[in-house]
Amino acid sequence: MPAAPVHAATPAAGYAVPIGGALKYDNDAVWGRLVELAGGPGARFVVLATAAGNPERSARQIVDALTRRGAVAEALPVSARLVGVDVSRAVQDPALIAKVRAANGVFFSGGAQERIVDALAPGGVESPLLSEIRQLQQRGGVVAGTSAGAAIMSTVMFRDAQDVMAILKGQLREGKEVDRGLGFAGPALFVDQHFLKRGRVGRMLPLMLAKGYKLGIGVEENSAAIIHGDQIEVIGGKGALLVDLHDATHDPAVGAFNLLGARVSYLDRGDRYDMATRTVLPSAAKLADHKVDPNAADFKPFFANDPYYLDMLGDTTIVNAMGNLIDNPRREVMGLAYTMRPPQDDKQPSLGFEFRLYKKADSVGWFTGAFGGEDYTVANLYLDVRPVRVRQPLYTPWKQ
Repeated sequence: MPAAPVHAATPAAGYAVPIGGALKYDNDAVWGRLVELAGGPGARFVVLATAAGNPERSARQIVDALTRRGAVAEALPVSARLVGVDVSRAVQDPALIAKVRAANGVFFSGGAQERIVDALAPGGVESPLLSEIRQLQQRGGVVAGTSAGAAIMSTVMFRDAQDVMAILKGQLREGKEVDRGLGFAGPALFVDQHFLKRGRVGRMLPLMLAKGYKLGIGVEENSAAIIHGDQIEVIGGKGALLVDLHDATHDPAVGAFNLLGARVSYLDRGDRYDMATRTVLPSAAKLADHKVDPNAADFKPFFANDPYYLDMLGDTTIVNAMGNLIDNPRREVMGLAYTMRPPQDDKQPSLGFEFRLYKKADSVGWFTGAFGGEDYTVANLYLDVRPVRVRQPLYTPWKQ
C-alpha cells in the first residue's frame, strides 16, 4: 500500500523550493531569490540543520549565506547530533515554535532526510513545530531545502535509496528505500534531488508508478525549483527534469519494471512549467534565441550522429540524450541501464533496461548560447523503458 502522507497537503499560498543539493554559497540566483520571495531585505529565516552530520557547521554556513543576501537568519537547535538537545522536546518547545511564527521562511539543510521526518513527524504524527512550519507556508512564506531538505518536499520520499539499479529491479520497501515525506510541494508532485548528476530518473519512474504520481520533478545540483500554486520556475546553475505519466502505460504481466509513453521535458534555468496545462514555458533567453522544431518543414538539425548510450543512468546522460535528439533528424535514440559488476546477492544479475527516447508531433526545443554554453530546453519527448537480458560478462577478450 502507498505510504500515507503525514499531512493531507492542501494548496499553500506560499512557496516550496526544493534545491537539488550541492548548492554553492556564491549562487546568488538561488540565495538571493529565496530572500526576495520571503519579502526582501530584512526577511526572517529559521534554519533547520536537522539532517546534517555536522549541524553546527551546516547551520552556520546557511545562516551566513542568507544574511549576506539581506535576510535575518537564525538556526534552531533541532538535531539529535547537537549535544544536550532532546529532539522530542525541541519540536514541542513554545520558544522555537514562536520563532517559526515570526519568520518568513524556513530552510532545511542537506544530510539524511530521514532525520528530518523522524524528528518533525515521529511515528507519522505531526509535531507542533511542523504544524507551525505549515502555517508559515499557508500565510505566504517560503519553505526551502537542499538535498535532504528537498527530498522531504513531496508526500512520499526516498528514505535511503542510493542504488538506482536496485530500485529499477524492484527493491522499493516501505520504511527502507521509501517513506512518508512532509508534503510541502503538495500531494500531486513527486520531488527528487541530485537528479542528473546521479542518474536518478531510474529510481523516480518506479516510485511514481508504484505510488500513483502523474508528475515528478528531478532537480539538478546547484539548482532550484520554485513551486507556487500550479507554477514551477527553475533557477540556479542548471535545470530539472519534468516527468509526466498521465498517458503512460505499464504491463504487470511482464514481471519486471516497464513503462511506455512517459513524457519527459528538460527545464533549464529560467524556464517555467504550468502543472495545470502541463505546458513548458521557456525563458526569455531561449525565446530570444533559437527555436528547435523537429517537425517543421524547414528544420535544420545541428546533430547528425546516431548515438547509443551504454549508461543511461550516467552523469547528465539523460539530458544530453534529449538535447541531441531534439536537434537531430533521427526520431529516436536508444540506451541501456544495467549493472556491469552485479553484487553476489543480486538475484537478477542479467536484468537490464532498455531506454528509448523518441519524438512525437508535440516535441519541441529551444537553444541559447547566452549562458556561456550550449543550453537546450526540451519539451515533450517520450520515453519507453523495457526490461532486457544483458550478458554477463557483457564482453570477453577478442582473443582468448
